Amino acid sequence: MLLTIDIGNTETTAGLFDDEVLRAHWRLTTTAMRTADEMRVLLTQLVAAEGIAAESVTGVALCSVVPTVTQSAVDACDFAFRVTPVVVDARSALPISLDVDEPSTVGADRVVNTLAASQLYKRDCIIVDMGTATTYDCVSAQGSFFGGIIQPGVQTSASMLFAKTAMLPSTALGTPARAIGTNTADCIRAGVVFGAADSIDGLIGRLKAEWPNPDVPFVVATGGLAESFRAFCTGFNAVDAALTLKGLRLAHGLLSND
Repeated sequence: MLLTIDIGNTETTAGLFDDEVLRAHWRLTTTAMRTADEMRVLLTQLVAAEGIAAESVTGVALCSVVPTVTQSAVDACDFAFRVTPVVVDARSALPISLDVDEPSTVGADRVVNTLAASQLYKRDCIIVDMGTATTYDCVSAQGSFFGGIIQPGVQTSASMLFAKTAMLPSTALGTPARAIGTNTADCIRAGVVFGAADSIDGLIGRLKAEWPNPDVPFVVATGGLAESFRAFCTGFNAVDAALTLKGLRLAHGLLSND
């Protein structure tokens, strides 16, 4: 089995593949202070909870945008599964191209998403990844990542609102009943959720208007909040919360055979 790990700024997503089937997946808090030993215990416990022996994990692929956590994750997998992970980043020899001004600075998750979109959808795509930041990756059918957008994520924007306003209470984000709120909490929910949804749809429209190819791009949403925003964003053609994990599975198959 293949363990895939996507280390993000706020959350780490992990998935266990049996060939092409995602057998189990987990969403964890990214903690810079967590040691390799602590991570080893956590990973082995998660795998064991699914009734899977540690020795069944024969491969690991990971990508990370948090350098201070990357080595701990690599060491943890070495200890837990006796497997050295394949670490995917902008330097990896994958069948994609990073056609931007500074290719070495493209985040590892965006690299993996580019691979996943080009291999799985085989068409021009806009990937909307909703995490700490909401990123928009412009990917051609041939696997060219040629740019995109980065904006503050939904939770990031909400946290900044609460931190910078003395009279607005921290409010749990849920589904707004309507746009016109009649109390402070409902006003905040409507502003954050509907504001984010309209912003996402608007930016998708701008990307489509500038698209360099005649084909209309297919819009795939992923990340922790993608499913929650499916009902509010009209611009999504598909939601695939496991897109990055699937990309890591594909990357492992390509890189481990080198």
